[in-house]
Amino acid sequence: MKWVVVACAMVALSECIVHIPLEKGKSAREFLEEQGLWEEYRLKYKYNPMAKFDERFAVGNEPMTNDADLSYYGIISIGTPPQSFKVIFDSGSSNLWVPSVYCSSPACNNHVKFNPGMSSTYRNIGSPLNIQYGTGSMTGFLAYDTVTVGGLPVSNQIFGLSETEAPFMQYMRADGILGLAYPSLAASGATPVFDTMMKEGLVNQDLFSVYLSSNSQQGSVVTFGGVDPNLYYGTISWIPLSSETYWQITVDSVTVNGQVVACSGGCQAIVDTGTSMIVGPQDSISNINRWVGANYQNGDYVVNCNNVNQMPDITFHIYGQQFTLQGAAYVRQSQYYGCRTGFSNGGSSLWILGDVFIRQYYSIFNRGQNMVGLAKAR
Repeated sequence: MKWVVVACAMVALSECIVHIPLEKGKSAREFLEEQGLWEEYRLKYKYNPMAKFDERFAVGNEPMTNDADLSYYGIISIGTPPQSFKVIFDSGSSNLWVPSVYCSSPACNNHVKFNPGMSSTYRNIGSPLNIQYGTGSMTGFLAYDTVTVGGLPVSNQIFGLSETEAPFMQYMRADGILGLAYPSLAASGATPVFDTMMKEGLVNQDLFSVYLSSNSQQGSVVTFGGVDPNLYYGTISWIPLSSETYWQITVDSVTVNGQVVACSGGCQAIVDTGTSMIVGPQDSISNINRWVGANYQNGDYVVNCNNVNQMPDITFHIYGQQFTLQGAAYVRQSQYYGCRTGFSNGGSSLWILGDVFIRQYYSIFNRGQNMVGLAKAR
């Protein structure tokens, strides 16, 4: 839990701003590439980034997907005394869950497991939990315990303990997920952690903000209860939500050199820390990739690494403001597979503005006013 900073005015919990560092670790894809297993994995576990945003699951079971490029996670603890877990802070889902000692799936065997018998504050309620994935599922049950986030104890927090997990999770560095979307999305009616924090008056403002570092393993952070002016330039653009289930906003258009290349007439997009790439409809994504000179090869849009600095800017027009990504921002280089763009087909009309976008724009998720704030990240 090192480097956690809890800034409290007059030591009152109700005036707290909590900073939780996020480690940019090796992604599942990078690990599999090193082992020479990526092609086998890619074909076996299809990437389905839109699975957790399927409208059929907007209330009830919470779907997720096997995103092999996720690489940011932070540390929380559960129980008394605390048991620590690496979790993905996911603004695209609403449940907190971690592996349990009752899970024997391969994905659990190489992750930290929560042991209820070692916590004096644990309370089992026995309700089943079933979270659907794009290529499998997590099953388990719900319980209550103290969840400590950034040194801040959230008492009587409901969370999930897995009993089975989808096979692809064994390659993920994170142990579990901490969802940060709206309560209506939560599986089994569980109250999200941030809602409990707001209800108990543990945060100064009803918002959280996310900074993802582009160039180093350190520096990324999620801040509960406030905004850190040291992490962005200029002013914050506040964008009202078009839906209050996900962090969903309206995008007016996407342009290259002033030419509309996607989202003509407007489209819906979700700002999601739990998706690594920018995802959109197949025709739109294919068109963007054509404009930047990418070719489709083995599931990726590939470009010449020597051309990255000459590639055109991609601009998202949102609520009268322009949010531009340069070539170096939307191209990722692999030691084994060269350079590929961060634009991926989603098979839906919905867009996802994932980590490729958030690395460039400090993102503020305001529950008090149901808005997203975006500012140029430092």
